Amino acid sequence: MKFLNFLHAEHGPRLGALVGDEHVFDLTAAWSKQPAPASVDELIAAGDAALAEAKKLLEAVSAGIGRKSMDNVLDYATTALLPPVASTGRNIFNVGRNYRDHIIEGNLANGRPADAFPKAIEFFTKPRTALLEHRGGIQRHGRLSDSLDYEVELAIVIGKGGRDIPAEKAHEHVFGYTIVNDVTARDLQRLHGQWFKGKSLDSSCPIGPVVVHASAIGNPDALDLALEVDGEERQNDNTSSMLFDVASVIAQLSAGMTLVPGDVIATGTPKGVGFAQRPPRCLQVGQTVRARIEGIGELVNVVVE
Repeated sequence: MKFLNFLHAEHGPRLGALVGDEHVFDLTAAWSKQPAPASVDELIAAGDAALAEAKKLLEAVSAGIGRKSMDNVLDYATTALLPPVASTGRNIFNVGRNYRDHIIEGNLANGRPADAFPKAIEFFTKPRTALLEHRGGIQRHGRLSDSLDYEVELAIVIGKGGRDIPAEKAHEHVFGYTIVNDVTARDLQRLHGQWFKGKSLDSSCPIGPVVVHASAIGNPDALDLALEVDGEERQNDNTSSMLFDVASVIAQLSAGMTLVPGDVIATGTPKGVGFAQRPPRCLQVGQTVRARIEGIGELVNVVVE
């Protein structure tokens, strides 16, 4: 099940699901009881009964597409998508420096010893004002930064809240997974001496296009992920390369701190970022960025003025 949020021309924000690669099914319109969930966040909050309803509706429409009525079915290519999660609630949680080779390239680029690895997970956040939908424009912010960069990341979407979640039970708290491109103004990151400002500019958190339910992801710690800029591959790795796996991330973040349904946790990026290349190759106006993760799909954005 691949859930998404979209903007209906007449009725505003709606909950949908991707059916195949070409269709969006309007779950809000098809819902049997009112009030119907109008977003993925509302679906998560409604719990297991709502998920069962969504599954039943999706099974019916998947069997009928191409043979029966196309009521409540839209063309994915022309549907106006919205960020699939975090439309309400808290900041996006992020993990820094979680792939060995990315840590090494960053250490070398910043004049640190190559083998200086973190002893614990490094967390930071991005505000919801940074969220950007699939096919939305990444603002260049040229008056503020000369070093706008990209980072493909697997993101966890929490379905069941909790505090002090043990690693062995962490996956019970996951609703699903999505893609995040952790766009970063590297010069602002260095100037301010921490990560928040340089990673929080408007449109610096492309996310989506869907949230894939955890039941459709066999092992989140063994997914291929990659990123291209104008068709040139810049990043390519597997989540098995993470220093801290999904369960460890949830366990450490929830230690003494309550996670709530709908929280989003991006898990870090592999090597190949622009600032670490020689010379640095950061984002420019007009470039198309494609972030892909196995089993989830492709998140595409163009850099704009």
